[in-house]
Amino acid sequence: MRKLVFGLLIIAAYASCKSNNGKSTLPIYGSRKAVTKIVDGKSVTDTVYQTIPQFRFVNQYGDSISNKNLDGKVYVADFFFTTCPSICPQMARNMLKVFAAYKNSADFRILSHTIDPKHDSVPVLKKYADKLGVNGNTWWFLQGKKEDTYSIAENSYLVAVKQDSSAAGGYVHQGYFVLVDKQKRVRGAYDGTEAKQVDQLIADIKTLLAEPDPKTTP
Repeated sequence: MRKLVFGLLIIAAYASCKSNNGKSTLPIYGSRKAVTKIVDGKSVTDTVYQTIPQFRFVNQYGDSISNKNLDGKVYVADFFFTTCPSICPQMARNMLKVFAAYKNSADFRILSHTIDPKHDSVPVLKKYADKLGVNGNTWWFLQGKKEDTYSIAENSYLVAVKQDSSAAGGYVHQGYFVLVDKQKRVRGAYDGTEAKQVDQLIADIKTLLAEPDPKTTP
């Protein structure tokens, strides 16, 4: 089911919706519910979408990073580990393209979560970032409790991750780059190993950055 969901997400990434005013927009993914409230004496029904929940991790500089650090920002999240011998090197090369395109944007971030926190300590993540030529606060490499990382991967970003001693490197994970808007709603997912999909991601980030700032943040 998860593979089907992300297959649909990727297809949708190539066919952005059109809003009523003719401007390009992106779909909103995840569960949703209708909430009715009284405004100026009238009953109004709004759609409330699933958002990324509260979290707290540590970045390559040893700084605590929470969901509050992403308030009002567009960001891309992915999952990796520094000793990964399979898809991670290609993902890193492609994410560098995203970084290069938006490293000077104050309203954009990249979150790369390690799924091997026992090995990938803060110093290891810093060395990894330095090797990629990444500095500043646009791209954070995050480490935290394994159960917290796996939970947010699978339940919020819908990225499958697991420890598997029979796999190369000891872990298995999907290589999606997940795009999140200023209100912490998932707006797309892209295969981080495919150059064309990463190019589409770079274009879609621009679309989200142009959206109006939310009045409130979850």
